Amino acid sequence: MIVTNVNTVPGKNILEHFGIVQGSTVRAKHVGRDIMASLKNLVGGELKGYTELLQDAREEATKRMVEQARQLGANAVVNVRYATSSVAQGAAELFAYGTAVRVE
Repeated sequence: MIVTNVNTVPGKNILEHFGIVQGSTVRAKHVGRDIMASLKNLVGGELKGYTELLQDAREEATKRMVEQARQLGANAVVNVRYATSSVAQGAAELFAYGTAVRVE
């Protein structure tokens, strides 16, 4: 499955358009990560626990989007975008969406 954030797949023609596909996941913060983040805020630097949490969320949302595209018969997802939103105290949704297509 080709996944790209541009409107086309360079060197390939779009043969069929299946519409918008999506994938999402909702993740909650971990108490241990919150404590470490609070300490890191005092000295500065990357919040590695949160970086890992967001990376895992992006991978899961992308995987779900790709699976939806595959079920439609697509072999590519173009114009992929990501969005986040807060859904509850300490929990956020990561949302991936794009256009499912079949390319030659």
